[in-house]
Amino acid sequence: MNTTEIGQRAEQSVANYLVKSGHKIVARNWKNRYCEIDIVSKTKKCVYFTEVKYRSSSDWGSGLDYITPKKLKQMKFAAEYWLVENAWTREVALQAAEVDNSFNIKLIDI
Repeated sequence: MNTTEIGQRAEQSVANYLVKSGHKIVARNWKNRYCEIDIVSKTKKCVYFTEVKYRSSSDWGSGLDYITPKKLKQMKFAAEYWLVENAWTREVALQAAEVDNSFNIKLIDI
């Protein structure tokens, strides 16, 4: 499996996890010329923007270690862009999902 296929599998695993947790997937790999969001999902009252980070090993840190202040700023910008474009006025949450080489998922709110 190449890097792209592994990334897609990790994102699919997280999407499946979210659906099992009661989310409806609104978009995967939503993007425009300025920004990108891995997964947009929602429940009745809240839309979630989820960044997926896959790591085959923890030698260089966990996937969640890669949610840097710069990445968080990019995530917020992308979420705000999506919210305006889709006229969403209810609750919003940013999440990060870490996927390891066994495709175990750790999901945190940011």
